[in-house]
Amino acid sequence: MQTEFFNRDVSWLSFNGRVLQEAERESLPVLERINFLSIYSSNLDEFYRVRMPVLQALNKLHNRKKHTSGAEVQADDLLQAQHLVQQQQEQYGRILTGSILPQLESKNIHLLYNKAFPQQIVQPVTDYFVSQVMAFLQPVTLAEGSTFFPENNKLYFLIQLQQEGGKEQLVALNIPSDDLPRFYSVTVQDDLFIVFLDDIIRYNLDKIFTPKINGCYSFKITRDAEFDFEDEYTGDLAEQLEKQLKKRDFGLATRYLYQPGLPLRILHNIATYLSLDEGSMIAGGVYHNLKDFASFPVNDTSLKVEKWPALRFTQLPETQSVLNNIGVKDYLLHTPYQSYDTILRFFNEAAIRPDVEEIYVSLYRVASDSKIVNALISAAKNGKKVNVLVELKARFDEANNIKWAKKLKAAGARLIYSAIALKVHAKIALVKLRNGNRMQYRGLLATGNFNENTARFYTDHILLTGNHNLLREMELLFIFLSKKQKPINAKVMPFQNLLVAQFNLQNRFMEFIDQEIANQQQGLPASIIIKMNNLEEEKLINKLYEASNAGVKIQLIVRSICRLVPGIEGQSENIMVTRIVDRYLEHGRVFIFGNNGNKQVYMGSSDWMNRNIYHRIEVCFPVHDEVLKQEVLQLIDLQLKDNTQAVHLDTQLNNIPVKQDKPAVRSQEQIYVLLKQKI
Repeated sequence: MQTEFFNRDVSWLSFNGRVLQEAERESLPVLERINFLSIYSSNLDEFYRVRMPVLQALNKLHNRKKHTSGAEVQADDLLQAQHLVQQQQEQYGRILTGSILPQLESKNIHLLYNKAFPQQIVQPVTDYFVSQVMAFLQPVTLAEGSTFFPENNKLYFLIQLQQEGGKEQLVALNIPSDDLPRFYSVTVQDDLFIVFLDDIIRYNLDKIFTPKINGCYSFKITRDAEFDFEDEYTGDLAEQLEKQLKKRDFGLATRYLYQPGLPLRILHNIATYLSLDEGSMIAGGVYHNLKDFASFPVNDTSLKVEKWPALRFTQLPETQSVLNNIGVKDYLLHTPYQSYDTILRFFNEAAIRPDVEEIYVSLYRVASDSKIVNALISAAKNGKKVNVLVELKARFDEANNIKWAKKLKAAGARLIYSAIALKVHAKIALVKLRNGNRMQYRGLLATGNFNENTARFYTDHILLTGNHNLLREMELLFIFLSKKQKPINAKVMPFQNLLVAQFNLQNRFMEFIDQEIANQQQGLPASIIIKMNNLEEEKLINKLYEASNAGVKIQLIVRSICRLVPGIEGQSENIMVTRIVDRYLEHGRVFIFGNNGNKQVYMGSSDWMNRNIYHRIEVCFPVHDEVLKQEVLQLIDLQLKDNTQAVHLDTQLNNIPVKQDKPAVRSQEQIYVLLKQKI
């Protein structure tokens, strides 16, 4: 029997379809539904920047080839993805126009979506155009040999002008949504009218062009976001990256999205003028970049979900030292349910305490106004040895990371950069304190980035510990990363507690699964529960298939990409895959192995993707403390019981709602309630 796998890109689109289901849910407050439309659009833009170039390239190969990852490539993957996107886009339009707009209308909120302006708002809209908008408009005539280059994901109009004598002229006009709000609102008595910036410009085109206007069509171009690094580059990595960043918005066009109704002959002309592949030209809607719904100008709390204020982490009182307390016992923080302030306190204490001599930290994605990096800068200026691994190659965060790297370097911190072909995705921090003649260790190990902004809506787990064995291994890893050589006797594996990609992570996970298989075969308790963002790597999936065939019950919570096909007889009939989409983004990675009743619990930064296993430094860590272990098991159990926001994946990648044959369980809400009870 041939082993089956889902296509990774179709699987990801299935996840984005699950996001769209939330926008469709009429029981959700309307502003929350609009926010899910924004998330869907933002996700799709990233798909066209990152994955569509791969599908387009693979489509040019023969019907079946081996990709470098080892995954088989089907010739129709591109067509399947395009078809699914088209279906979802049609669904998106039905949700917006058929459900959300009427719901807004019932609240006297009028989003003028492809509608004429009511007379009472014409004057204020016109005044806004002439006083604010016109300053940012830059029309460009298009013709053969034109040097006009549309920027990535920027909005434009293509305008047909009829000159004297009937000669046609094509003009591209920018829609300056980066400089001005995408939406403009006007209140008239009890009614709120909201108009797109696009329509304000469209309505006033006669104030820009004197020739007759025969047509006006919106368009945007999405470009390939990948960098082409020189593997043997020996110069300054930040300098090379900055050069590459300047090129990113000039990458190959992967999508030319245009308004329906654009005449075919003009479409052909545009393909010639802008050097576009006609295969990338896709008819979309009247409006593009609907990720801008994230800034929808209505702030009525009655149209939003009730907030869940972040809970105080009372286990570590504000009046006591974080570093001292975690020297006595371990603590586990769950964001965004619990306040991130405890993590900020960890770094702030380390920066100011005189007994702290050295700090190590890995940074992948940090906040644009990062308090954590500012604490590290202060630590360096306070005379401490600050060693910071800044992953400059974190996609779409490169510029922000370069900015902070320069500030850290100027403050005297020692910067460590990863090799070109290897990203450091681990979320770890180590503080070394002097106690007489001895050094003491304190550390953080996390499933998510040290980023106080994303910590407000990403569900993650952070272990605060003084466990010397764990933290000594973490120090060895930092030594390896700084010296680019393994800090070990070749006969000895340095990591006995930590699971570290490029060292032992994949093999240890395989061993854990093998142990469950052996337990099952001996009639002992055996089970596997894994929660992650993405599941792609075939060796680990095949090992899960093997465990399923041995009778091991396997429960997976996979938010996004999942190449494992559940429920196939002789392959995966003992595997269930759950997907949860709710107000917070599920981001934590948790690995639970039955271990004959003495459950092993690991957490960490690593998904089971090819990139995580083969091309990144990842760290997963054990939860030893029995109280914390039981807490993790309780949280995961709630997620497995979710029958409100959870769906199960079937053999066709459909998101099947969980049957509500038991009392309703909404896991995120119940986790919040559970943690609130611990205050």
